[in-house]
Amino acid sequence: MNQAQLPPIKSETLAMIERLIGFDTTSRDSNLGLIEWTRDYLKAYGIESRLTYDATGNKANLFATVQKGNKPGIVLSGHTDVVPVDGQSWASDPFKATLRGDKLYGRGACDMKSYLAVVLAMAPRFAEAELNAPIHFALSYDEEVGCIGARGLLEDLARNDIRPAGAIIGEPTSMQPVIAHKGKRAYKCCVRGKEAHSALTPQGVNAIEYAARIVTYIRHMAERLQACEPRDYGFDVPFTTLQTGLISGGTASNIVPRECIFQFEFRYLPGADPDALEREIRDYAERVILPEMQRTDPGTSISIETKSDNPGLSMSEKDEIAQLAQALSRNPSTAKVAYLTEGGLFQQAGIPAIICGPGSIEQAHKPDEYVTLAQVALCESFMERLLDQMCSA
Repeated sequence: MNQAQLPPIKSETLAMIERLIGFDTTSRDSNLGLIEWTRDYLKAYGIESRLTYDATGNKANLFATVQKGNKPGIVLSGHTDVVPVDGQSWASDPFKATLRGDKLYGRGACDMKSYLAVVLAMAPRFAEAELNAPIHFALSYDEEVGCIGARGLLEDLARNDIRPAGAIIGEPTSMQPVIAHKGKRAYKCCVRGKEAHSALTPQGVNAIEYAARIVTYIRHMAERLQACEPRDYGFDVPFTTLQTGLISGGTASNIVPRECIFQFEFRYLPGADPDALEREIRDYAERVILPEMQRTDPGTSISIETKSDNPGLSMSEKDEIAQLAQALSRNPSTAKVAYLTEGGLFQQAGIPAIICGPGSIEQAHKPDEYVTLAQVALCESFMERLLDQMCSA
């Protein structure tokens, strides 16, 4: 970076952002380089880490604690993985932090390595301070592909009776405290029919056509919810949504297709019943569609597999963790968002959670992803106030 362009934020924060963006932690790849570097960095300040690995041993979560005070502590949490840059046109190397004007570019600059960098740059200050309660650092893997890593991290905390008072998860919210987000379930449906020459269509069972009927039913459910579900206008999309995102099937235009596979999801409001939505779709497939298919061939089938199940977050402005985030951000307003975070898993595990971090979600996952220096500075101020709060009587 050009030193003449350095913004009014700490040099150690900038150096940490550069360091973290420099690790290519695309979800399909290992994050161990970043995790092991962070473990060693924290250890230099007397902060010990717990690592929990995935089944392959190629990815890990990190949970570290500045163990001071006798009260339950606060978790500062973020995911280490980033989405791919494949097919995107970048003006600069996505895995090299680049400062242009008042914006810092790089994959993960917004989502969410700048938050992690601010937190880690504060680690020496937390370590030397007279805290009245612990500060925990939580870094997870594979959030971008289904909030996978956080589950193992939270299970490890439960097994070891580590019970923080709350978690601040630094997804990009423009430093506005977010108290709720929708839950999400994703499914894969496989319709297996019977192949036949298209000249003998009645002898076959067209998997694509029967799959299309299920897809259409899912669409009708979405329209019903949009028309009739009670609204929560705190969300930008104030109702539960369903949609089909992927579909494939068939081998040639003159062959009745034997198989069709599609993937669908729903993002549901806090208080909605995702089990009821799932039951309705399964019931339609098994009660209406499958009998028609099996009248032609009893060997046909429909399977619906749950690919991911991530709970929503539903906190109140009156909850202590929400009030803490409002005080630290000096932002009295709160928001609700449609996108998914690990916050719902923390709340499900009994750890109240709030979402608050630098940058805008509108910049995430795009080519030339960036965070503004002003947002990084706001996050630094947030953490400075947290330090003061944790040292007060």
